[in-house]
Amino acid sequence: MKNQKTFHRFIQGARVFLREVRQSDVNETYYQWLNDPEINRYLETRFVHRSLDNISEYVKIMDAKEDEPFFAICLNDNQEHIGNIKLGPINCHHRNADVSLFIGKKELWGQGYAAEAIALVTEFAFKKLNLNKLKAGCYAMNLASAKAFIKCGYQQEGLLRGQVIVDAQDMDVILLGMRAVDFWNSK
Repeated sequence: MKNQKTFHRFIQGARVFLREVRQSDVNETYYQWLNDPEINRYLETRFVHRSLDNISEYVKIMDAKEDEPFFAICLNDNQEHIGNIKLGPINCHHRNADVSLFIGKKELWGQGYAAEAIALVTEFAFKKLNLNKLKAGCYAMNLASAKAFIKCGYQQEGLLRGQVIVDAQDMDVILLGMRAVDFWNSK
């Protein structure tokens, strides 16, 4: 997996494309997403107040990582950055990786953009990177996220009971996964 950067500059989909997150993406809109309690309610990033400086530093760090492709989800029609999706860290020994994402533009929630981004990064992971397994987790109340992964062929593989605290209540985490063999058998 040496220098994956050559592989993941651009992934085209029907309504969105994925490209690397850039410093030029670090703007007031991105800042608002990461500090909006409704958007980050189910994200671990909610525990740290985000500033333009620490967002910029995070993008810089992620850009240097070869084992964690970090993509901006952008609309085809106007190139607008609407969220992010990350693959990794990639475990080269076991050929697996995590998938995590968010759609920052709330007006687009529930319209299938997350599922399209998941499908694109899943295809990339299995076809281009030859991974064997992808996994994801989501808070149990975040049913939209679970449905997006299931729509893309992921299966619920487990449940971590009382794993996280949200609004002073413990909440389960749904574990989802897809194996390469299942991906190829669905084609």
